Amino acid sequence: MTKFEDLGIGQATLKAVLKMGFEEATPIQAETIPLSMENKDVIGQAQTGTGKTAAFGIPLVEKVDTKSESIQGIIIAPTRELAIQVSEELYKIGAGKRVRVLPIYGGQDIGRQIRSLKKAPHIIVGTPGRVLDHINRKTLRLDHVNTVILDEADEMLNMGFIEDIEAILAETPEERQTLLFSATMPGPIQRIAEKFMKNPTVVRVKAKEMTVPLIEQYYIEVQERNKFDVLTRLLDIQAPELAIVFGRTKRRVDELSEALNLRGYTAEGIHGDLSQAKRLSVLRKFKEGNIDVLVATDVAARGLDISGVTHVYNFDIPQDPESYVHRIGRTGRAGKQGVALTFITPREKPYLGIVEKTTKRKMERMKPPTLDEALEGQQRAVVDKILQTIESNNLQYYKAAADELLEANDASTVVAAVLKMLTKEPDTTPVKLTEEAPLPQKRERKPYDRGDRRRRDDSRGGYNSDRRKKAPVKSSRTGDKRTGGKSSKPRSFNH
Repeated sequence: MTKFEDLGIGQATLKAVLKMGFEEATPIQAETIPLSMENKDVIGQAQTGTGKTAAFGIPLVEKVDTKSESIQGIIIAPTRELAIQVSEELYKIGAGKRVRVLPIYGGQDIGRQIRSLKKAPHIIVGTPGRVLDHINRKTLRLDHVNTVILDEADEMLNMGFIEDIEAILAETPEERQTLLFSATMPGPIQRIAEKFMKNPTVVRVKAKEMTVPLIEQYYIEVQERNKFDVLTRLLDIQAPELAIVFGRTKRRVDELSEALNLRGYTAEGIHGDLSQAKRLSVLRKFKEGNIDVLVATDVAARGLDISGVTHVYNFDIPQDPESYVHRIGRTGRAGKQGVALTFITPREKPYLGIVEKTTKRKMERMKPPTLDEALEGQQRAVVDKILQTIESNNLQYYKAAADELLEANDASTVVAAVLKMLTKEPDTTPVKLTEEAPLPQKRERKPYDRGDRRRRDDSRGGYNSDRRKKAPVKSSRTGDKRTGGKSSKPRSFNH
């Protein structure tokens, strides 16, 4: 394995990287960092979770001249969640050099962004529509940019951003370095590379690394009406430290999070209809461990860097196998083991084969757990807590009360009472979930998610309002009214 010390990184950046807990470079980092430091154009073909942010972030920070008050690097990301995540990681990487990083995206007050732009940031991380908006307002100039990074380019293609990207690239100097990262390389992305990049070196992460081999993958065949009971029993048995449950629709997420709370779990949902402030609040609570279960649509599958997730539950199998890879990629990160369980109804079994073909991994079948097994799982969790408390050896204050109990009762009865009191017995409170229609038997290859991946930068708290219908490459419009005050209706059910 390659250590960061061997990659020619300056001491200030190296210290910041080691402080972040990085020790050995991932394959994409080990290959990309030296190439980028030599100012070569790079195409990185890699999924989320492979360490690509540090792969382009470390050399970008290294090349920043902090004495200059001009914007030297710009990163274009498809969603505001990803823009925030990338800017946070760059801020940490650049802390030693005091590199100023500014995220700009729709849904945030534009006046505030303009004021921040006047404070001379070194690096901009932005969504295409909002970046182009600032260019048209003359509040953002890119004529001193020496590095451009396109992150998750295939996602930007799906969301209709290609013309925006071309317009932004046209505003940067010809003598610049360009790095493009994409999980797949469809034709339009290849044409962008041919048009705007100079002899790029292609860095590919092998398929086995792209399918995150540290994740144990299971499927459970279950009738739609029994899914929720099976989910709660699994939560009781597996007692995950942090879990994400993925649902197919916004309604599903709202109903699931409400039902989980009804049965005594601490859960909150996240989807495109929530305001940006609410979404960030939910994610912060989840990261801090104040929420046991995060329930999410596919909005959360891409671009969110949440460490410590031990279990991912696909309550609904996704329509697109690539979304499955992104979903389960929330766990099994940074060399740690993860568990992914997918619920399928009998009619959805053909989709299981499609997903397995994409990931090049067979999922192991798991039997739905029984109520008794759920109770045993909760008892085991309580026993583990008791043993940990015994090991802590801080029990002196409680011994007198314990002796008093044991004088009146036999030890087995006392311990059984403690176990019963502490055990969260499986809750069978009736809940009402709207049954989702199974995926169509014959899978049609449609432009996945284009309709309901509506702009995730919507100022009203939904998806991005940055989207424009067939906008000219160089837009003359200013302000936020790019769609005439309207946004397209979702065309499919995956939001």
